Amino acid sequence: MQPIQLFDAASSTYTYLIFDELTRDAVIIDPVDTQIERDLACLHENGLRLVWSIETHAHADHITSAGQLAEHTGAKTGAPAACGITTASRQLHDRDSLVFGNESIVALLTPGHTAGSMCYLWRDHVFTGDTLLINGCGRTDFQSGSAQALYGSLTEVLFVLPDSTTVWPGHDYEGRSHTSIAKEKSSNVRIAGKTMAQFIETMDALNLPKPKRIDEAVPANLTSGLRHDAGGEQLLVARPAAGYAGDVSAQLAYQWWQSGVAVLVDVRSDAEREWVGFVPGAVALAWKQWPSMAMNMDFDKGLTGTVPSGKTVVFLCRSGVRSIAAAKRATELGLEAYNILEGFEGDPNDQAQRGVKGGWRKQGLPWRQS
Repeated sequence: MQPIQLFDAASSTYTYLIFDELTRDAVIIDPVDTQIERDLACLHENGLRLVWSIETHAHADHITSAGQLAEHTGAKTGAPAACGITTASRQLHDRDSLVFGNESIVALLTPGHTAGSMCYLWRDHVFTGDTLLINGCGRTDFQSGSAQALYGSLTEVLFVLPDSTTVWPGHDYEGRSHTSIAKEKSSNVRIAGKTMAQFIETMDALNLPKPKRIDEAVPANLTSGLRHDAGGEQLLVARPAAGYAGDVSAQLAYQWWQSGVAVLVDVRSDAEREWVGFVPGAVALAWKQWPSMAMNMDFDKGLTGTVPSGKTVVFLCRSGVRSIAAAKRATELGLEAYNILEGFEGDPNDQAQRGVKGGWRKQGLPWRQS
């Protein structure tokens, strides 16, 4: 049985789906935020139930969609414990196993590209992230990288796997899809036949440019791809690469709305607004959860009928996930659309772990109970 391999051309990132053929429970490895609709569609088309979204490390070249996938599908998130991704529901250690249906996948700690990098072993397949690439390996000159540690991870962890093990890398820049342990042991230009000293010399001489998105990607990936740092400040984070204008703090969104710069649209369901509370004066326009999202015609009609052309719109949901999907759709419809960080309620776990003040109502902005 082969994994489903998906590719993001912008970052040359491979995302993988593996699943139990009987129960249809699935695991996704290294998902990309701009590809969430593709990945949700793939799950739906194959009749899969996502139970885990896991990372090989905190990426510097793209932002994960793990947080969004968790809310859309109910999946749990997992990440290497040493990476500091505190929002992951499972902090993974060496040889930890994740069960999905009758299958399981095993975490292999392989530091070097980053201190917390992991590979994942499933049957006779290994998903290597940036640790081992096809005829290459991940760089070691930033993000707690270590050429010495990577040499040990390659030679003492990966290269002791059976030669027939299929290697599925986190990236490839030349159109190649997979390789094998045997091939990389014998011919990988950076590591094959080299002593540790020779390998360190090779890595030190690479002089690679800084990843273009590192300053944006790493902080976002430390919170599973969701920004939870609003803290009551007037924060604006541009996100055009993700398919919408950006993220704004609840305070800034409220200021825009009150000044007439933007229309506030609450995309929660009527039941949520009734049970939890609502914002007087906000446009109520529910964004239906996947799999209905692709056919959200009522949303399109309501949005275009409510928000004047050329007007800015800010979207509010429970915790700031559905509002991202709504902002992307509004952008496709020609509007300048923003997601409100932390949503109406915020994420209680994130508030406890990171001292975040919470969402709209936690920051003392106007709301009412039904």
